[in-house]
Amino acid sequence: MSDTQHSEPLQESEKSQKGDVAAKSLKARIVEEAKFFAGLAAIMLTLLTFVWGHFKIPSESMLPTLEVGDHLYVSKFAYGYSKHSLPLGMHHIPGLPEGKIFSRMPKRGDVVVFRNPNAGIIMIKRVTGLPGDRIRVLRGRLYINDVIVERENIGNYLYREHLGRKTGVDVYKEQLPGEKHAHEIYEQTDLGALDDTDVFTVPEGHVFFMGDNRDNSTDSRDPRGPGFVPADYLIGRADLMMFSFKRCKKEDGLRCPPFRALKPL
Repeated sequence: MSDTQHSEPLQESEKSQKGDVAAKSLKARIVEEAKFFAGLAAIMLTLLTFVWGHFKIPSESMLPTLEVGDHLYVSKFAYGYSKHSLPLGMHHIPGLPEGKIFSRMPKRGDVVVFRNPNAGIIMIKRVTGLPGDRIRVLRGRLYINDVIVERENIGNYLYREHLGRKTGVDVYKEQLPGEKHAHEIYEQTDLGALDDTDVFTVPEGHVFFMGDNRDNSTDSRDPRGPGFVPADYLIGRADLMMFSFKRCKKEDGLRCPPFRALKPL
């Protein structure tokens, strides 16, 4: 009888100890999982700010390649890394060295995010001229090293700018020397303010940029634009448009871009 009386409290104590161990084990697992996901989030945040960059398109200067509101991921190591590749205004930190590590030049036709060396703002345009190139626009036609870049008219339409104005454009296919695939450009006219320029000879270590919306782009042709952009000011190559939402209401006779996602550039 006494053996039975003493055995029951012992069994309850064992159950209590096992319950405490299970509770501690569950709590430890939760803490471990939380630490894992926190570490994973920190790694992803680092990658998505220091290795890749996320940018949103604010203007029509790269239509039709990029629409207002498009969200891009940009490869920051495509042309090397400089202080201008750093996120969150960190390029202003005193004492950061000039220059770029693993530096290499882009290719003609690349869509590049860069910092305007004159205004300090971030811009996105297409590489048109590389060091030593002679660039000129004459009566609306682009010449690279004295050779005209051919273009093919594939249509025309009206679209409404994000500020409300209706704009009519001709749409052309164009392929720059060395570019793998043709891209589309817009032309409102061949008689615009930037449709007749002097010859620009691109200096060593610099890049010449133009927007795909040729008559609605402040680029290297424009005295108010970035001019020749030093390679150190290149932030990265825009490789992928992640997603975009409609920015306009459908109207008869006007082009309205649809939802798009995962579009290679």
